[in-house]
Formats: sequence, C-alpha cells, structure tokens
Amino acid sequence: MARSDRVIAFIERLTLTAGQHAGQPFCLRAWQKKIIRGIYDPERNGKRVIRTALITMPRKNGKTQLAAALALCHLFGPENEERGQVYSAAADRNQAALIFNEAAAMIRADRELEAICNIIESQKRIVHYRSGSFYQALSSESRRAHGYNASAIIYDELAQAPNRKLFDVLTTSTAARAEPLMIVISTQSSDPNHIMSELVEYGRKVRDGVVKDVTFYPFILEAPVDADPWSEKVWKACNPALGDFRSLEEMRHYAEQAKRIPAREAAFRAFYLNQQVDAEQRFIGSADWLACGEPVDATALHGRPCWGGLDLSSTRDLTALVLYFPDDDGAIVPTFWVPGERLDEREDHDRVPYRTWRDQGFLETTPGRAIDKGAIAFRMAEIASAYDVRGVAYDRWRIEDLKKALSDDGVELPLIAWGQGFRDMSPALDAMEVAVLHRKLRHGGHPVLTWNASNAVVVSDPAGGRKIAKDRSRERVDGLVALAMAIGLHAREPKPIEYNFDRPLVLSL
Repeated sequence: MARSDRVIAFIERLTLTAGQHAGQPFCLRAWQKKIIRGIYDPERNGKRVIRTALITMPRKNGKTQLAAALALCHLFGPENEERGQVYSAAADRNQAALIFNEAAAMIRADRELEAICNIIESQKRIVHYRSGSFYQALSSESRRAHGYNASAIIYDELAQAPNRKLFDVLTTSTAARAEPLMIVISTQSSDPNHIMSELVEYGRKVRDGVVKDVTFYPFILEAPVDADPWSEKVWKACNPALGDFRSLEEMRHYAEQAKRIPAREAAFRAFYLNQQVDAEQRFIGSADWLACGEPVDATALHGRPCWGGLDLSSTRDLTALVLYFPDDDGAIVPTFWVPGERLDEREDHDRVPYRTWRDQGFLETTPGRAIDKGAIAFRMAEIASAYDVRGVAYDRWRIEDLKKALSDDGVELPLIAWGQGFRDMSPALDAMEVAVLHRKLRHGGHPVLTWNASNAVVVSDPAGGRKIAKDRSRERVDGLVALAMAIGLHAREPKPIEYNFDRPLVLSL
C-alpha cells in the first residue's frame, strides 16, 4: 500500500463533527486525495521527499477539517513517530484553537481514539499515551520562542501572521527529525512582502518549473487577476468544494452585495477568489503596477534629462528621491534612505526586509539612529552629477536642514517647492495614473517602490481632487509620493509647439 493510501485510509476512518456532514465519516474528495498524494507519495530511500507543502485556496473549502485530520495522522496515525512533536500554528489564540477544537472533537467522536489520548483543554494539547507524542496548538502571541523539536507543523492562515518570527522558529526546529514536514494552509496575503506572499511566489515558480525543488509541494488555487470575478465558472475553478460542502447560494448572495459595495468587492476577491488584493481600494491596482515592471539600466541613463521628486522623512522614517525619465519610456530610478541602526526593530515594525533590500542595493542606510541630512545631500550631489536633472519637486516639510547641507557642500540643485494638498497633488496623481495605465512607466520591479505603491490609499475632496493620504495608507508611501511629484513636475513643464511644415499654409482673409 502506498504511503498516501495509508494516510487516506486513516483520515476516512475519522468522523466529521461540524457542518452539513457532521456525524458522518470523513469522505475525502478527489482534490483532497490529490493533495495528500502530492505530499506523501514522493519518496527517496524509503523516506518522504516533501518537507514543505503549500496549500492555498479560498476560504470555506474545508481546510480546518483537513488540517486537523493531518495533525492526528502525525500524532497517532500512520505518520506517527516515537515522541513526536506535532504543532499547529496561527496568528492568535482564537485562530490557533480552531484546529485543536476540530481535532479534539474528532477524537471524542470515537471511543477507541479517546481511550488512547489525553486531551488537555487548558493547554490546547493532546498527548498520545503509547508513543509519547503530543500535538500542541500555538499562536504568534505565545511567550515561548524556542525549544521546539517539531516533527510536523501545520500553519493555519499564515497570511494573518503579524510577522515571521513564529514561522522561522518552527521551520528551524525540525533539524533533529528524519522526515520533518511543514504544511501551510492559508488564503493569500494582500501584502507583497509578507512571508505568505513569499511562499506563494516560490510555489508558483516550483509549479511552473522555473525553480526545481523536489522538497516543496505547491497546491495553489486562485482566480487570475484579469478573470471576471462574477463568473461562476471562475468561482468553480478556484473553489473545489463549491456546490458540494461549500455553499453556492451563499457565494452568489455575497457576490451580489460585492457588486454594489466596493469594500466588499475587495473582500470577495481576497477570501472567495484567493486573489492578492487589499481590503481597501488602492490607488494603483497591483496588476497595472506589475505590468510596468520592465527592467531599467540606471547606468545607461547617465546624462539623460529627467525630473525628480523628493520626499523627506522625519528623523527615523524612509526618505525617497525618485527620478523620472519621460524620453526613455518613462524609466524610473529611485533612491531610498533609512537610518542604519536598529534595522531589525524597523523590520519587525514595518514587516519588510530592510536588511535584504540594503544588501541587494535597493536601499541605502545613513549613519546613526536618525536620518542624516548630510549623507543624503552628498548622495544627491553624486546623483545630480550623473544625470541631467531639470528639476526636483520637494515637500516643504523639513527641507531647510537639507538645503543647508547642500549649501555647505556647494551643491546646487533646481529645487522646486511642491504642495502636498489637493491643488498640487491631484494633477500629479492624474499624470502618474495615465503613465501607469498606458504603460508609459518602467520601474524595473524595484521592491521598495513596489511596496510603497501597494500601500497607497487616495482620498478625494468635494471637487474631485485627489491626494495620497499618508495617515490612511497601510505602510510607507514615500517613494510613490516622490514619483508623483516627479511626474507632475514634468507634466507642468510647458511643451514646445510642433509645426508641420509639410502641410500647406492657408490664410483666411
């Protein structure tokens, strides 16, 4: 009997305890068996090959029941090992309790299983008497950070994790095990820099053969970003349980509401179609932004005319200078600065890989714990000498310190004040939006600028003017504000009148 067949046989002996099939045996569907075979069948020298499995699909497709059954399979089923440690992990205590409660209910529904285990409710822990193995539910709120020796880990809704600490602790706790396994079961994260987004992107590459990794199993069900979100054909393609134990009527009802309420459309796409979208409507859609990711050779642009935007930070935040080259297919050359000290704390707070971006050359650090205006002035002088900078629009806030630093270094730049209210920012946003939608922009996939673009939320005034609301945007948006100012500054430049000398001149008398 194949290894997956033993797992399937074990699960189908369990009893479902919730939903429309409560009280009935756990009858695995064909798509669920496909997942199990994908995880447990690949073997080498008698050992399971898969070490990480990614299962991402829309909500309400029975992931909690499947996760609980797999946890029990490793606790006392065919995947049991002596003194094994099986963990389920989640973002908070309530989420962590879901799989535990389901697993405990499955045990209590079978007297034979209840006789071989000790369920400790207060600790969210189940102990298997014979093997000494235990199952434990954990959350990111747990005070315990180390000391695990995991044999199997099931991370539920990783997309909701506030940071990657628990994930990293658990994935590095399996070194002493012969056949460790991490299973992530989650919808996608709207944050492109979240650990869940990192896993999904890697999973796509493995699935498509771009990356060869025999230890990684991806099962990804998602509606394409350009798919019709109201098509039931699209729904069925990414919801394998739809019309079975996932209600089609409920999905139709929510879809009708989502058509009329923009905020619900975002939630519908995220949770019902498993698309990587925000709960709020962002200024620039991710598909439109990513379509402008053609590569940029900054060196090849030396000496070329450009317009800049400068968004200065407070003492500890991100500072951005973005150059826009309209005559070079809208090429973008951004420079970002952040204080160099305590980058680890900054990573925890903003949940982005500042140190990796620094090491890869996408981010520059200035000495100390506060932004160093002198260091920025020095770099701006270097940048200005490399390109034909026609103007740099700047936010008046905190500019005097930088002007003094530039003056002290004898640096002259065509600095142009740019208001951050609706009057100046609305036409700038209009120009940037046109550039994005008409693919007249090339940002080269710059990760910091892309992060900023994914965070931006726009507010409007009664006249229809728009501006980026820093106080309502999810995270940093400094680079996108600087880009808008750069494009807006170029759009404000008077354009030369073009004459057609081939056309005959007609005078009316």
